[in-house]
Amino acid sequence: MSIKIDTLHPNVNEQGGADVQETADDRVVIIGAGMGGLSAALRLVAAGRRVLVLEAAATPGGKLRQVLAGGQPHDAGPTVLTMKWVFDDLLAAFGRRLEDLVPLEQADVLARHYWPDGSHLDLHADAEETGRAVASFAGRREAEGFRRFAADSRKVFELLRPSFIEASRPNPVSLSHRIGWSRPADLLALRPFSSLWSALGQYFADPRLRQLFGRYATYCGSSPFRAPATLMLVAHVEQQGVFVPAGGMHALARALADLARDAGVVLRPASPVARILADAAVAKVRGVQLDTGEVISASAVVYTGDVAALGALLGRPRQPASARSERRRSLSALVACGPARAVGVPLAHHTVFFSADYAAEFEAIFRKRRPPEDPTVYVCALDRSAAGGARARADGAGEGAGPAGATDLLSGTSVPGAGGDARALLRPERIYCLMNMPADADRHRYTDRELGECLTAMDHRLAANGLTLDRRPEALVLSGPDSFARLAPHTGGAIYGQASHGWMASFTRPAARGPLQGLYLAGGSVHPGPGVPMAILSGKLAAQSLIADLSSTGRFRRAAMPGGTSTPPATADVLPSP
Repeated sequence: MSIKIDTLHPNVNEQGGADVQETADDRVVIIGAGMGGLSAALRLVAAGRRVLVLEAAATPGGKLRQVLAGGQPHDAGPTVLTMKWVFDDLLAAFGRRLEDLVPLEQADVLARHYWPDGSHLDLHADAEETGRAVASFAGRREAEGFRRFAADSRKVFELLRPSFIEASRPNPVSLSHRIGWSRPADLLALRPFSSLWSALGQYFADPRLRQLFGRYATYCGSSPFRAPATLMLVAHVEQQGVFVPAGGMHALARALADLARDAGVVLRPASPVARILADAAVAKVRGVQLDTGEVISASAVVYTGDVAALGALLGRPRQPASARSERRRSLSALVACGPARAVGVPLAHHTVFFSADYAAEFEAIFRKRRPPEDPTVYVCALDRSAAGGARARADGAGEGAGPAGATDLLSGTSVPGAGGDARALLRPERIYCLMNMPADADRHRYTDRELGECLTAMDHRLAANGLTLDRRPEALVLSGPDSFARLAPHTGGAIYGQASHGWMASFTRPAARGPLQGLYLAGGSVHPGPGVPMAILSGKLAAQSLIADLSSTGRFRRAAMPGGTSTPPATADVLPSP
């Protein structure tokens, strides 16, 4: 079996290696054109700053990346778009809304779920419809539990949106102050000391429903058995709206990058940064140095990569990851992208196939540090609408698909044994499959055989829950922990920064101000956390901090990393004083 392994090597900078010294003036250099970097760039250029974005890859997007599988582009990163208001707030300064940049379908079916016993359940945009579906699925008592859960998840979100999600990183005391010491009931509603799994037991007796809603912990790379109950707010986030962008999630990144260029941001692809440069006398950033040796001066730098790699960029000696730091890592993944003919149970755009033993799955990943033998598998049918129908592709494939033209992709015939609504594709569609993995690529190199065994485990779970993917191995592209570790060095392949395990985890993510004057942090590994809209908010917080520091005193404030890490003396990476 021949399967392509995605190496994720950044493209080589073709501009040559000549040193170029530029004057800093008021230029801000942003490292990374992911969601955090593009968000910060748009905020800063709207405030009148000169912005240069340096991206290691050939295209913008960061984790919102694509791979070419079977000659077709596949989204290979995040696939769920929520919190549209975050994007609309970002774009308001330019007189735009998100749908002005990328056509959007608002999902009526949020996700479809299958279990080994043959049962299935759709979550709907209409909460009342979901309540009726839960009643049919598990009985009236469970439906009442869902209604209580939905109400409580909304309350948690409304408490944390102004005090945590959109605000600068608090500590436990300041968060309590923001919510209000005089509102003890609201503080208790957050259930900070309960795990998500245990809290779900107060709403659902049916283990399948606890499994479904416990999966929300994986949205930030965590185990539902160790993540705090506050993550139940994800249920309300999805209830507010899940969207499917035309052209996929990478199209969203391209649209934001195009807007940034139109607004005056200079975006340089294929420009990996080797060092963040500092003036040792005042512990202040002075610019960056590219892999080519080119030096670019700057008045401020916004770093948007994983903070695990920040020390290397600052010239600190590389230290092997400690056992403690490895335990704090979030999930990695195996992502399989490629054309496939889906036969069996009907797919929605987002479909989840649950394992038989959820606890054993996370025990394997987080304690035993090995791939689960029986993984839960997430499938994104990239060519399907939210409810599972064919939809037109941005590249023209499937054009005209829909109620009148669906037969271009859908046969309209039932698949034997799959129920009357199941349909088989006449030709392969683009399929994205994901299983969770340990972030251990810095101490274990996954062989092709091991990745093949994981792919087989995914296929077994899909088949046990009713789906067969007929695909060509040579057209399949796999991205495993090694691939993600190359994309984000020093992480072991962790996709979401540190895991949200325990009540203190959310308070230990770095804030927007970095360990040097003029250095700011954004991206999914810093506050407010992982996920596409959270990265957009992190860029907002970084830009706001930078602008505030300049406008209040004309000088940059110095901030320490969590845990009191001090700024090391700058050595080889120091620019001479003017």
